Amino acid sequence: MATSFPSVPELVAGARRLYGHVFGEEAPLTAACAPGRVNLIGEHTDYNQGFVLPMALPLVTVVVGGQTSGPDVTVVTATEDADEPRRVDFHLPGDGSPLPPGLPSWANYVKGVIQHYRAPPVPGFRAVIASSVPLGGGLSSSASLEVAFYTFLQQLKPDDGDKVSTALACQKAEHTHAAVPCGIMDQFVSVFGQEGHALLIDCRSLESTPVPLADPSIVILITNSNVKHSLTGSEYPMRRRQCEEAASILGKDSLRDATIKDLEEAMDRLSGVTYQRARHVIEEIERTSQAAKALKRGAYKEFGKLMVESHNSLRDLYEVSCRELDELVSAAMEVRGVFGSRMTGGGFGGCTVTLLQADAIDRTILHLKDCPVFGSILLSLKSDKFPCCC
Repeated sequence: MATSFPSVPELVAGARRLYGHVFGEEAPLTAACAPGRVNLIGEHTDYNQGFVLPMALPLVTVVVGGQTSGPDVTVVTATEDADEPRRVDFHLPGDGSPLPPGLPSWANYVKGVIQHYRAPPVPGFRAVIASSVPLGGGLSSSASLEVAFYTFLQQLKPDDGDKVSTALACQKAEHTHAAVPCGIMDQFVSVFGQEGHALLIDCRSLESTPVPLADPSIVILITNSNVKHSLTGSEYPMRRRQCEEAASILGKDSLRDATIKDLEEAMDRLSGVTYQRARHVIEEIERTSQAAKALKRGAYKEFGKLMVESHNSLRDLYEVSCRELDELVSAAMEVRGVFGSRMTGGGFGGCTVTLLQADAIDRTILHLKDCPVFGSILLSLKSDKFPCCC
């Protein structure tokens, strides 16, 4: 009943066919892959140096191609929802000058990764991109593309292979070339995600702890509202600035260091909106820590309660939800056997993530399909059978 997606071998085969069609020659054997992610809890906490709890998905981006003799680059995307044109050609500057972003927007992620690749200069190449991560679904298609492309460049000209540095370079690519001041969560889990586990990430120390998801009695359901979200507008950067303002007023390096007591004592120095943003972040960091402990214990009711609290906070305090996401969460929570549900990703559209008993999956999907704002079931993942990401 979930949407069908191509496997990694199918994506690679399709990319190789497109390479042959575009370039008139057999595709080189060089291929790279990186997964998208769903965040179980911990939203808008990564750029506040807090905790997040995402998991990598079997939805992936692959890059197929090879090195050329000169400094020219040609990249083609097979992603139907990408903006036109779906082919870009550009010259790699030999003097170390930056690659400027421009149109089409999907190519900016590629240019940003080239710009921040840690073993310059990058040689010329031809490449084809194919992906099963839906654009604008809040499942991190951008980080999946960045990490896949970085991994592709590592095969053309190896760097030192440091994984944390790979994630940080891909994050910089999104900052400079997509103009999204994102935290580290998406790129980090795309690099470090493990089969059958969520990943508790400390976004200050960049330490991570795998959290097993191996109970056959639970399922994670991802539902798409089909409301496309975009983090490149003004709302996402505004939220980050509001958090930085709150931390500054509180005399903290980041909201990771703040408590609700600190916030209450400074209320008369904060605007109402800034107070709300900070309250969400401070409480969400604590919720995420509690949720990871609950998941380790198999305390699914407790975990589900924290998911719903997270959603309500994102709706009321951080104001990044939308009517469609709210209604999907409410509909899911009406079904017997559902532990919790929440919006996932940056917000303003995208998907919900729901934790439920395995024997409740059919009635949950049927109930969600009756919801007027239902878009599609993207994935139904039984926790002991999470497929390998790449």
